[in-house]
Amino acid sequence: MMYDFDLSALRDAMRAPFPSIAPQLEPFYAMLEYHLGWRDERLQPQFGAAGKLVRPRLCTLACLAVGGQAEQVRPLAAALQLLHEMTLVHDDIQDRSEQRRGRSTVWRRWGDAQAINVGDALLILGQMALERLMAAGYPPKLVLDIIRAINQTALAICEGQYLDLAFEERLDLTEADYLAMVERKTARLLGISLRTGALAGGGSHDAATRLEEYGIALGLAYQAQDDVLGIWGDPVVTGKPVADDLYRRKKSLPVVHALSHAVPEDREHLRTLLTTPEPADAHVQEMLDILARAGSRAATEQTVSRYSRLACDALAKVPQCPPAVREELQTLAMALKLRTS
Repeated sequence: MMYDFDLSALRDAMRAPFPSIAPQLEPFYAMLEYHLGWRDERLQPQFGAAGKLVRPRLCTLACLAVGGQAEQVRPLAAALQLLHEMTLVHDDIQDRSEQRRGRSTVWRRWGDAQAINVGDALLILGQMALERLMAAGYPPKLVLDIIRAINQTALAICEGQYLDLAFEERLDLTEADYLAMVERKTARLLGISLRTGALAGGGSHDAATRLEEYGIALGLAYQAQDDVLGIWGDPVVTGKPVADDLYRRKKSLPVVHALSHAVPEDREHLRTLLTTPEPADAHVQEMLDILARAGSRAATEQTVSRYSRLACDALAKVPQCPPAVREELQTLAMALKLRTS
């Protein structure tokens, strides 16, 4: 991103709600800090924060878009990242993912029970970070509105995760089903990061709504793009084998499209292949062939383009947004469309 994002200041804001640690609890907080990237694999302190920090960056950009200053929203940006980190810890447990950001996941290293506890603690620390908005001088009503919006989004994420897990057992999914799940699980947190960032920056409700619409469309475009890369992406770029999502029998958007649009005999064969334990290379090639005949890659790329365009349209309606900030946000949306090609 073009603007100077202060990583050190965000880390300080994320650490601020952590309590003074009694000696017997040091191993517990070491687990949290390990997941956050603040400790290495030997649990020694290291500088930095894990991940791309998309949500706090978007929150900060939204604040700048309405004329605010980055330091105004650091407690909020910290809370959003802590909430996101909770979802990652819990997702890894539910998906049985053994790696996260190139290291063993928390559940893989310390077990499910401790990982659940770590995720819960990250959520609570996020709530405590939001309380610091009061100390920063924000009006109580605004703080309450922000907390309410984030809690509603957290519940929507749980709804989206429920749908995602429930979909594993279904073969009758539609694209509308899939996008409704993605909106809850992924897109709404991007949207609320922008909405609350704009409100905390002193922006109007209209500007906040337009930025939220941008974020939701961005999230939907991002997931559709990720689904394309999960099947046809370059392993050098993605770090995963070609057709990795098919080997995992993941019902991503291209697969859901084929389940609805392939010719009947291909549709039935695809259903059979998706229920085959540990599909062989030949099975995966058959799935690729079915997706090709159904035009599923092109259809998914069209979905990326559609939501990228919707994001840009919403952004264009944000009043008095500084040109440099508008360009930064527009670049994010357009980059999604380009990466699928």
